[in-house]
Amino acid sequence: MSNGLCFQSGQTVLFIGDSITDCGRRAAERPYGNGYVSLIVEMVTALYPDREIRFINKGIGGNRVTDLQLRWEDDVIRFQPDWLSVKIGINDLHSYLRKVEGAVSAELFRKVYDEILGRAKEKTSAKLVLIDPFYISNDTSGRSFRSEVLELIPQYIQVVADMAEKYEARRVQTHDMFQRLIQFHPADFFCPEPVHPFRSGHLAIALETMRILCA
Repeated sequence: MSNGLCFQSGQTVLFIGDSITDCGRRAAERPYGNGYVSLIVEMVTALYPDREIRFINKGIGGNRVTDLQLRWEDDVIRFQPDWLSVKIGINDLHSYLRKVEGAVSAELFRKVYDEILGRAKEKTSAKLVLIDPFYISNDTSGRSFRSEVLELIPQYIQVVADMAEKYEARRVQTHDMFQRLIQFHPADFFCPEPVHPFRSGHLAIALETMRILCA
């Protein structure tokens, strides 16, 4: 964090995504939830108390990129954010593996993600922060749903990498980060199951995001 935070006074920072971003922000834990978003808000406030920054959390549990597309105007464009952080993809992947209605393949994920980011760039002056989908497991047995997820998730992560390059976004490589962490600590130190982190997992996401934002 040596070069200082990129958020400046007077700016609006909007986070959007699925349950990992939501984290109760629409209920008892409003307005930021109790996950990585609230931790980032708290760290920014503690480290840069002189900066007046407006934070908005628009995560909704269960969302896929196609859900973001449907609410993009109301939940992103109308706020005209200076910074926009997007964390999406694991529900898309799960929907494809489980063959549910409205399943989002990696190809559809790419198409819709590109469309919504293009709209954000066209209609706002937002700088982008893209957070990779992640899966906190090292089960590569080939005999479980978890191993199927780990086999497929690189395709969705590659979409995020390509979008980050196309739109000159800052990218937070959370999947790689967790894969490094679980080389030294069991996965259940960071999560009760591979998708939804404990506070320790959210802290890891927040710290990695702050590292990218202060680089």
